Amino acid sequence: MTAAIVADDVSRTYQLDGVSVPALRGVSLTVDPGDYVAIVGTSGSGKSTLMHLLGGLDRPTGGTLLIGGRDVSTLSPDEMAALRNTTIGFVFQSFHLLARTTAQDNVGLPLVYRGVGRRERRERAATMLERVGLAHRITHRPNQMSGGEQQRVAIARALVTGPSVLLADEPTGNLDSATGQSVLALLESLVDDGVAVVLVTHDRDVAARARRQIVMKDGLISETR
Repeated sequence: MTAAIVADDVSRTYQLDGVSVPALRGVSLTVDPGDYVAIVGTSGSGKSTLMHLLGGLDRPTGGTLLIGGRDVSTLSPDEMAALRNTTIGFVFQSFHLLARTTAQDNVGLPLVYRGVGRRERRERAATMLERVGLAHRITHRPNQMSGGEQQRVAIARALVTGPSVLLADEPTGNLDSATGQSVLALLESLVDDGVAVVLVTHDRDVAARARRQIVMKDGLISETR
């Protein structure tokens, strides 16, 4: 079984006003298909930097990062974008939905970048919205939906491309506890389908539901639970 993501001694240093600031200082991590991982740590621990690297939104300064078996250091920007589109799904705390666009068209947006025709996009988006329990909201816009419904739309959008990994950044952060529990249950159902779920969270109760907890401190993995 090929690992979905492999980070080997990965580091990331930023240049700020001529000063080198190490955000990651040598992190090794493997994410397998169907994995369920929580990345936790205080602000400035490096967890968000690690998430960006795992999602192909940034490249490491040192070490080796393989996404879908491909070394990201060898990829052009267009190849990186294509790899993200086919391999990674993103879910954010603030949803990032287009305000004037229906749920169906929000979900279908990643397929535009694949060149999928309008009819097929809408069909696949409708199927995914049904999967997350929102078939009745297909024509609604974000301001016509609750926070929990908007997060489900965001999850449907992340899944419409059939990714092997779903990265979720504080997916319950803007939700009440009951709605957050239902969103977590939805994410956990994806794990049963073989999708690797990696989430960043400050919430210890959320992290405790994962099969593995990666604790970050000062740009390093300080503990694995």
